Amino acid sequence: MLVEPKLKTLLDLVQSSNREELIWINGYLAGLLAQPAGSAPATAALPPPAAATAAPAVQKITITYGTETGNSKKLATDFAAQVKKAGIMAKLVSLDQYRLNDLAKEEYFFTIISTQGDGEPPATAKKFYDHVQQSSLKLGQLKYGVLALGDTSYPLFCKAGEEVDGQLTLRGGQRVVPLRKCDTDYEKEALSWFTEVLELLSGQHTSPAATVVTNAVVPKKNTGRKVYAGAVLGNVNLNDRGSSKETYHIEIGAEEDIDYLPGDALGVIPENPQSTAEAIIALTGINPTRTLSFRNEQYTVFDLLKKKLNIVHLPERVVKQYAQLVQQDIPETKIGLLNLLKIYPVRDAAQFEEVISLLEPITPRLYSIASSPAAHSGEVHLTVALDHFSVNGEKHFGLCSRFLSELQPDATLEFYIHRNQQFRLPAPGKDLIMIGPGTGIAPFRSFLAERDAAGAAGRNWLFFGEQHFVSDFLYQTELQNWLQTGVLTRLNLAFSRDQQYKIYVQHRMLEQAAELWQWIESGAHIYVCGAKEPMSRDVEYTLLQIIERFGAKDTQDAISYLDKLKEEGRYLKDVY
Repeated sequence: MLVEPKLKTLLDLVQSSNREELIWINGYLAGLLAQPAGSAPATAALPPPAAATAAPAVQKITITYGTETGNSKKLATDFAAQVKKAGIMAKLVSLDQYRLNDLAKEEYFFTIISTQGDGEPPATAKKFYDHVQQSSLKLGQLKYGVLALGDTSYPLFCKAGEEVDGQLTLRGGQRVVPLRKCDTDYEKEALSWFTEVLELLSGQHTSPAATVVTNAVVPKKNTGRKVYAGAVLGNVNLNDRGSSKETYHIEIGAEEDIDYLPGDALGVIPENPQSTAEAIIALTGINPTRTLSFRNEQYTVFDLLKKKLNIVHLPERVVKQYAQLVQQDIPETKIGLLNLLKIYPVRDAAQFEEVISLLEPITPRLYSIASSPAAHSGEVHLTVALDHFSVNGEKHFGLCSRFLSELQPDATLEFYIHRNQQFRLPAPGKDLIMIGPGTGIAPFRSFLAERDAAGAAGRNWLFFGEQHFVSDFLYQTELQNWLQTGVLTRLNLAFSRDQQYKIYVQHRMLEQAAELWQWIESGAHIYVCGAKEPMSRDVEYTLLQIIERFGAKDTQDAISYLDKLKEEGRYLKDVY
């Protein structure tokens, strides 16, 4: 505490200073405190305040983000904090909450957007993504920058960010910093982009390249992603006899600790069926031991077809390239390479080598982790439904689900952890409402095991559904044990085919609507995991009904209430 005369002097100085002078005083005092104790205060050569801290060249900006797993949101939040420290006003908003009509009014607009699946924007950015495609959109006063997140394991790396960047320019916007594309180890590149933007906003940026389209980051072979070598400890079908489904509980062990949290997913790159690779080799006559280059590494033809290249479900863009190569008129459709070769054969083995150069890598598949690091040390568990479908009357299986379902004990595989910051457990004392039919149970098994091991005080309510009680009650013994020991406070089940009329989890929610509302009003966090369509849509509609009825709200107020839960991180979805 300062003595009275000094305090009065300080207050007089503060009250008589403008904003720029206060910023300078703050920086000067910080510099004094950073000096070693006992050193003389640097008073002899103080630079004039105006030269020390100039006002930023830009006064306010908008920062938006489109995210699936939370990485873009975290970066946007960090960026906004840095911008505010620099004395610039920053409006931070998720793209699903952004008012689209405001875009034409913006002066400085920066967006951080990830890419999902086959080059698609995250669900939260879809409306914005579609909006910038409109040819009538005029953005003559817009100055913008795009930071794109992606994964070089996927063929269309950062495609959503590239599309947004290109469309903003096409609609008249001025790119003031080059598009920056970041791989899974995005921190360093993102920080570099932040620095470049801050230099621009403060008036220090002089690079003419800021208005030129550039691919700022060349995808690197080493993504920095931690890859684990694991061995299968067990693989059992959770469905009983008579079930129309096959759902596998797979336990994988590693010699080192696996760094993950409940809510994360496991990423695995599956292998193609050996029989398919061998049939392609036989059909084309290519030497399976011939060595070819793929992503700057050398592989035999057999290893490429078995382990590296997507040959099972070719995307339409690859089929189109194949048609040009073999000079055939081929309909744009998804088809396997083997069937494509049978219908439209290559000329010889040499031409098939050209085909190989067109093929894309096998993309990773993500599965919600069903284990808890606190309860299953050194292990990671998966809940995998064997995907099957029919094409022209022929039964086919999902590439990765079949690969995983066929793994035998002691089989080895590589995997990585995919962080999901948007699907995290709350504080131990908070209540949970978990809605997870089918394989949507996976992360909730992780949640419950973690809370059990930690002795968390919060209540836990699970809604689970499948087709039949007798054959399809996944993790029945564990769930009933958790219910008996009090880890599970409530368990509501919906087996859709055990009665004349189908009953789903949303029907059980309506039956428990009054108490559900009490839990929600008392601060419970709501989690939904499983099929995006129609399950998650039906569950959300049911939640709105409950909020509207028991919260005495009209439709719009109920929607606003649910939106607020989303903003507060109390309504979270992991749907696929």
